[in-house]
Amino acid sequence: MTRTARRDRRPLRAAGVGVVALLTLSACSSSDGSSSAGSDQLSGTVTVFAAASLTESFTTLGKQFEKEHPGTKVKFSFGGSDSLAASITGGAPADVFASASPKTMKIVTDAGDAAGDASTFVRNQLEIATLPGNPDKVGSLKDLTDSGLKVVLCDKTVPCGAAAQTALDASELKLTPVSYEQDVKSALTKVELKEADAAVVYRTDVKAAGDKVEGVNFPEAADAINDYPIARLKDSKNAAAAKAFIELVKSADGQKVLNAAGFLKP
Repeated sequence: MTRTARRDRRPLRAAGVGVVALLTLSACSSSDGSSSAGSDQLSGTVTVFAAASLTESFTTLGKQFEKEHPGTKVKFSFGGSDSLAASITGGAPADVFASASPKTMKIVTDAGDAAGDASTFVRNQLEIATLPGNPDKVGSLKDLTDSGLKVVLCDKTVPCGAAAQTALDASELKLTPVSYEQDVKSALTKVELKEADAAVVYRTDVKAAGDKVEGVNFPEAADAINDYPIARLKDSKNAAAAKAFIELVKSADGQKVLNAAGFLKP
């Protein structure tokens, strides 16, 4: 009997050791999983549709994201917010949408293509871009109505164009541009190439252009400040990376990059 009991204890003792080892391994796995669920677990491509005015700052943040999360790739599509919104609702594959206005973001959220609510991460203000040295002595929005000036505006369907129209309406001014452009970068390029004397764009774009243009502030811009919302998209193929990219944009580091580019705090 005693001998049998001893024999029985051996497998029990071995089983006990196995259970302890298994529990220890599980604990380690659980610990490792929780610590690496953030950066180390992210991989693959995250596709970001973003307003043209975010080109420089988001490109910088994309490189930072890839550095912090080896194995990831951030792919950007920059353009007019309205066009991007139409692409998303039309089924274009993307993970994140950053718009230059709540109105264009609403196109996406109303269509049910956003995962959760959009949140404002920065704001932006208009500025007049003139040729270097401001040879036409543009000092106000009213000066742009001079018939001798070739002025470019963003299309009214684009946030920068809608904001410009709001500023003009606030000043009770009428302005007929030589062209309406589909995004803010296209409007700015017309001045950079000297195909236009001035353009109403964002202050961030004037800053990004450096000495290629000269910026002129005007008080009516305060009546047309745009909020920039960002949202993860419902059909995202890489939801974890999309969420992490949005977190970077809204983090202190992300805000530092955006503020340095001339964006206002939300």
